[in-house]
Amino acid sequence: MRGLSRTSLAEVEERFNAVAGSADLGALSDELFAVADLLDREHGLRRALSDPARHAEQKAGTIRALLGGKVSEAALATTEAAVSVRWSRAGDLADSLERLGVVAAAAEAESQSRLDDVEDELFRFGRIVAANPDLRRALADAAAPGEGKRQLLSDLLGGKVAPTSLRLITQLAVHPRGRSLEMGLEEFGQLVAQQRQRLVAVVRSAVELSDAQKQRLADWLRTSYGRDVHLNVEVDKRVLGGFSVRIGDEIIDTTIVGRIEEVRRRLAG
Repeated sequence: MRGLSRTSLAEVEERFNAVAGSADLGALSDELFAVADLLDREHGLRRALSDPARHAEQKAGTIRALLGGKVSEAALATTEAAVSVRWSRAGDLADSLERLGVVAAAAEAESQSRLDDVEDELFRFGRIVAANPDLRRALADAAAPGEGKRQLLSDLLGGKVAPTSLRLITQLAVHPRGRSLEMGLEEFGQLVAQQRQRLVAVVRSAVELSDAQKQRLADWLRTSYGRDVHLNVEVDKRVLGGFSVRIGDEIIDTTIVGRIEEVRRRLAG
């Protein structure tokens, strides 16, 4: 989000933080996801609730009439705040509610001391999907009923991952909102990491790193970036030697393949 929407999101987050403390965070996450999905489906409703020409009180009243008694007070208050501010584009309204649904889920995982598990599980499931075309097709099939995807994920992951991980993966599979599943998992992973204001580094190495090596790398990155960094390590035999680290758009490449490519670029230049 940019400009006006970024400012509005900060206002909504402030209201969310004020009401989420006493809420059932898992239920709140599900409710915010459901409201975002409703706005995605009902284009006319989304346009009306994001129309800057309509008074904030009028839009909040519409939400109270529509959702009152159907969702928790925390979800209602958060949604009222979201429709009462102005957005650069209508889609940012639903995006903000989905984002806060992820934040609520991450806060629940943190309260259960499972935030690290969720970060790791989202990353690993993304790699599983990337390596399994049949699974990717089943979860990406727009014509497949959502309940079937829910059951498939429950059978695959139920009891094997944190409840928060299953909640977030299911949301992405059933309601992709124009994203690939891999892209959505990366996006949600970044939001989960922000729960503790950490960066996420994707590390590619030819061999599995030991715990001591991971700790040294994490310490070095923390010193370099001034923030804690969560490592998602991917073993890739194509690396040959060394490792690469991607944080956002920045890449640190010490691999043999990377060095060969650098030599090739210099020769070509």
